[in-house]
Amino acid sequence: MSGSAGTLTGKLYLVGTPIGNLGDITLRALETLKQTRHVAAEDTRRTRQLLTHFAILERTLHALDANASPRKIEELLRLLDSGEDISLVTDAGMPSVSDPGTALVRGAHARGITVCPIPGASAVTAAVGASGLVDASFVFLGFLARHGRKRKDALTRIEKSLDPILIFESPQRIAATLRELSQRIPDRPCTLCREISKLHEEITPSTIAELAAREGEWRGEITLVIAAAEERADEEIDLTALETRARARLAEGATVKTVVAELGEETTLARREVYALVQRVREEGE
Repeated sequence: MSGSAGTLTGKLYLVGTPIGNLGDITLRALETLKQTRHVAAEDTRRTRQLLTHFAILERTLHALDANASPRKIEELLRLLDSGEDISLVTDAGMPSVSDPGTALVRGAHARGITVCPIPGASAVTAAVGASGLVDASFVFLGFLARHGRKRKDALTRIEKSLDPILIFESPQRIAATLRELSQRIPDRPCTLCREISKLHEEITPSTIAELAAREGEWRGEITLVIAAAEERADEEIDLTALETRARARLAEGATVKTVVAELGEETTLARREVYALVQRVREEGE
């Protein structure tokens, strides 16, 4: 630990915390928390409970949630500049992975401050390993946008991805997400990972449709791993059919942007290729 030492800057430690079972804390994480006086936390109350459980007392806790202001980030960066070490923690898992902290990490890098990850429990890697659906690469989308274009784009990405997809979801929104996915990929294999490492842990291989039909109240933190789409390299794209669709929609008064978005969901063509096709059809009709 650097501590306060002349002109030396402090270090920013990204400390992984348990995602459920407190026994998953690492010895290195405990050592780091014991040796840093300042702790930046998503929820200071929950972090104080964690520190108290492990008899780590008399720490200065700084609130750093998702709504932290630039002024708060600057305050912590100044502490680091002054030579103080800071442990950054989130409520569960690794900070700045679908959790607050990225802005502080980015600011530390910009000032040449050393950032030290202290690895710990992660719902991402736990779910990937338990799913049986990931052989190599996968795509992590975190929490999906709640509505609008970003959500629609994310659902389309899941539908077409040639890599397995991993998402987080809350118990309040998982039913709606599964319904929307079921309209697109009902038979796609998936693995539900709920309450990982906790008392009521559930690891359930299933399909999207089966999970969407599940009755009862959803509870706990949910990680869903969705199998990759089947690759169809020999699929022939019917350009004539796309041109016909584009011509019909333009005749109905739809804008080029709207038609490109609609056709983009019906084909594996790159967006720029779809745009060129729609533009050509529009120009031919003028």
